[in-house]
Amino acid sequence: MTSSRVGLHGHWHTVRPLLRQLVAVVPPPPSRHWRAYLDDPVAGRVRLTGRLHDAHPGEGRGDELLVVVHGLGGSHRSIYTAEAAHAALAAGVSCLRLNLRGADRKGSDYYHAGLTADLDAVLASPDLAHFSRIYVLGYSVGGHLALRYASERPDPRVRAVASNCAPVDLARGGAEIDKPKGAPYRSKVLAGLREIYAEVARRRPVPIPVEEAAKIRTLREWDERVIAPRHGFASADDYYARASVAPRLDRIAIPTLAVVAEQDPMVFVHTVRPHLEGRTNVRAVFVSRGGHVGFPSDVDLGLGHAGDVESQIVAWLRAPS
Repeated sequence: MTSSRVGLHGHWHTVRPLLRQLVAVVPPPPSRHWRAYLDDPVAGRVRLTGRLHDAHPGEGRGDELLVVVHGLGGSHRSIYTAEAAHAALAAGVSCLRLNLRGADRKGSDYYHAGLTADLDAVLASPDLAHFSRIYVLGYSVGGHLALRYASERPDPRVRAVASNCAPVDLARGGAEIDKPKGAPYRSKVLAGLREIYAEVARRRPVPIPVEEAAKIRTLREWDERVIAPRHGFASADDYYARASVAPRLDRIAIPTLAVVAEQDPMVFVHTVRPHLEGRTNVRAVFVSRGGHVGFPSDVDLGLGHAGDVESQIVAWLRAPS
C-alpha cells in the first residue's frame, strides 16, 4: 500500500483492543509503583513514574528488563503496555511500564517526541542498576522516542530496541493525521495531551492558558503553541527538524526492530516506508493485517517466533536476528 487510504480492517484493529477491554477487562500483571527523578534546566526537579513488574518475585533479582514507552497522550495505563508486560513476564523478563514526564497526570512538566532525557534518567535509576540486559519497546510516538534514543548514545546495557507503529518523520506524519481523515484519532490524542497540560498548569507556568490549549484542534498548532515554546524550539517546524529521527536513522548501531502496519489509520505507511524500507541497520517489518498498535492474534511478523505480536517482539529483542 503506497497511498494514505486505509480500509475498515485498519480502523477495526485500531479500536478493537479498547472495545475488548469494555467487554472483559484484562488486568495488568502484579506490579509496584516506580519512580525516578531528573534535573531539567527549565522545569527543575522532574519526576518520572511507572509500574515495575518483577519476573522473579521471591527468587532473587533477574537480570533482564523490558522498558515499555507509551504513545502520545497515553500513559502506563494504555492497554498495549499491559499486553507487553504480560508477554515480558511470560518470557521471564521483568518489565517497567513507563510514564514519560507528566503522563501520569501528576507531573510538573510535559514531554515531546524526541525527549530522550527521560530514558536516560530511567536507565540511570539506582532501582534498575541490577539489570544487565535491557530492552526498549515503544509504541507510536513512544516508538519514535525509542528509535531516537537508539540513534544517540544508549546505555551499554540496552541490547535491542523495538518500535510498534512509530512515526519517523514528525512533520509528514503530523500533517497526515491533521487532515480530516485523522479527526477521530487526533481528537483522542489531543484530549490526553490537554489532560497532561492542565495538570502541569496547576504546578508551574505554561506557555498559554489552559482555556486556549483546550481550543487547539491540530497537532501542528499544539506543537507550535505548547511544545515549541516550552522546549526551546523556534517553531513547530524547528521542533520537527531537530527532534525527528528520520535523518538520524543511519546512526543506529544496536539491533533495532520497526513494526509498521500498512493499514494504520494514525501513522500512515507512506510517511514511514521511504525511511525504513531497505535498511540494513534497522529491521523493518511491514504488516498487511492490523491497525495502529493493534493486530490480529495470529499475525506472523516473520521473526521466527511464535505467539501474539508482543510475544514475538519480546522474543526478538532477546535474540535479535
